[in-house]
Amino acid sequence: MEPNSSLIPPSRLTPDTHQRGQDKLTPIQRHAKPIVSTRQRLPPWIRAKLPIGSTLAQVKSLLRQQGLATVCEEASCPNLGECFSHGTATFMIMGDRCTRRCPYCDVAHGKPAPLDVAEPLKLATAVQHLNLKYVVITSVTRDDLRDGGASQFTACITQIRNVTPNTKIEILVPDFRGRQAIALDILASNPPDVFNHNIETVPRLYATARPGANYHE
Repeated sequence: MEPNSSLIPPSRLTPDTHQRGQDKLTPIQRHAKPIVSTRQRLPPWIRAKLPIGSTLAQVKSLLRQQGLATVCEEASCPNLGECFSHGTATFMIMGDRCTRRCPYCDVAHGKPAPLDVAEPLKLATAVQHLNLKYVVITSVTRDDLRDGGASQFTACITQIRNVTPNTKIEILVPDFRGRQAIALDILASNPPDVFNHNIETVPRLYATARPGANYHE
């Protein structure tokens, strides 16, 4: 059965605009120390189910209509089927191309497009359509922006509260490398209900997993 191209994220249809997989990893693998894995075979209960169902297709259709990206799709999350089938998603703002090329995730690396000024309203519309009581918003890393994208986070928070004021909002932000003071000052003007940031791994593996990032910042 051929996949419906209208439901496929744009970045998967335009592979020449960015780097993924081995193309993304080769430049950093030349300098990275190998990680010795001792992982054993995973138990059957941890296997993800195939993504099926009408709700899943409806979520994908809504995302394409609004021109929105999700970390679920762009990072190839194995739990996508479960979340989309329940009518929810983790939105990823500021495009689908990251200025970093971290090997731990599958988000595409490349030159990002200019910010979409209509994105906050598109996001708020999607949140309203999905009737979300709680929404998680993350983003690609935008080292090209003076504030690291903090103003876009704030704009999204503002629009969601305008459209669905009872929705709780969690943001999962990048590290704002060298711009933390500027970014946090902007975010403080309209803070989310939950402020979050992943550090991904332990200090010993940080330089390998997140080249260009600093565990202590």
